[in-house]
Amino acid sequence: MEDDNNVDFHQKLLSIDEKLELEDIESLKFLCSDLITPKTLEGIKSAHQLFQKFMDEDLLNKEDCFLVAELLFLIKQYYLLQNIGYTKEKVLQELSTKGKISSYRVMLYNLSEEVTQLDFEYIKFLMHKDIPKTLTSFLSLLRHMEKQELLSENNLEMLVKVCQPLSSNLTKRISQYKNEKKESENPLEGHVPEQPLSKAQEEKKLSVASGTAESLWEAFAKENTEETEQYMMGHRHRGLCLIFNNFQFQTMNFREGSCKDAVELRSVFKWLGFTVTIHDNTTKDEMERILTQCRTNPEHKDSDCFVCCVLTHGESGSVFSSDEKSIAIHDLTSYFMAHQCPGLMDKPKLFFLQACQGMEIQEGVPLEADARNASISPPAPKKIPQRCIPTEADFLLGLATVDGCCAIRNRMKGSWYIQALCHQLKRLVPRKEDILTILTVVNDEETPFYC
Repeated sequence: MEDDNNVDFHQKLLSIDEKLELEDIESLKFLCSDLITPKTLEGIKSAHQLFQKFMDEDLLNKEDCFLVAELLFLIKQYYLLQNIGYTKEKVLQELSTKGKISSYRVMLYNLSEEVTQLDFEYIKFLMHKDIPKTLTSFLSLLRHMEKQELLSENNLEMLVKVCQPLSSNLTKRISQYKNEKKESENPLEGHVPEQPLSKAQEEKKLSVASGTAESLWEAFAKENTEETEQYMMGHRHRGLCLIFNNFQFQTMNFREGSCKDAVELRSVFKWLGFTVTIHDNTTKDEMERILTQCRTNPEHKDSDCFVCCVLTHGESGSVFSSDEKSIAIHDLTSYFMAHQCPGLMDKPKLFFLQACQGMEIQEGVPLEADARNASISPPAPKKIPQRCIPTEADFLLGLATVDGCCAIRNRMKGSWYIQALCHQLKRLVPRKEDILTILTVVNDEETPFYC
């Protein structure tokens, strides 16, 4: 019986390992840097190897798997908590007494989650004389700074200098951490007896360290007054995010830079708590099958909302599959109308499309257009067909361009629209801006912010 229990426990850990990606493994390793020696962590390539090391160090066993739950909670893989008998709420309840990851480590990780890849490229440009060219992420920069003794729990000056040009929100996080650290080291300084914290206050206090406050999701709620209709964002799961990334076609131009968009979208929506799936180079039949399966997914019932991103070539009112068949935008959204997908009734359904809606081209090198054939003469812009606009409530459709025009994509850095969208989500969601405000900011950017 004991052996059976051990096998069952290891199978649960393996099932978690199978669902984590390389980016997740790097995040876990960074968060564990104070528990496992850096040299040991360098040789770890999978979550299962990391879990085995935890067991070797008596940090994990079948009776106490909170460390794994804490890590999944911190990297926002909430849906995997059920594999080991936890929920998001249960982790929150036990975090103050069982937590093993330091607030310093969590603060650094949360900073890295707010820094986009474009922000990191900006940092590399500013610090090109001081950091190796081999660094590929903000997490790797933080590791490098620690190795060079430029960053530690009591030495945050260089980190502030790095973050200051990017966002005041980043420096506020650092200041908040420093103030809380000072208070914890001098608990009696300026002490005034007060009543015990309420449950809501305790969760808010924990969220400062974990970065998981539900306030992030107020950005997707319509608020301000009591009369304003609000979307409920208190379900068990944030929701599913589908990404269709079509970059290879039979005769149409290869969409160089599209994978950059897909990676950035995955990073941002995982940060927002979504379960993200990328589908590369799907035919029309495959897209329809995936949409049908997603429409009937039982997870929608316990989710807050749904997101679908389509990166492909397009023309007026439609997008193209990898086998170059046209799919009307209205047909994409129709899968998730209330009568087709009851699980998403009265919930936000967000669609973001990086695809041309015509042939009018903006000149620029190395910019390309996401049209069927960007080399032919552009026709006059047409009126958007009414069929491409969802008639039901609770749909938001974000298009990279207007009818008759091309959607601009940079071969090296990805498309302007998707990169700007991801950048502004990272920047404005923590400030509690709503999604329409964020899209307005994206729309108001006259030129690509990375040019």
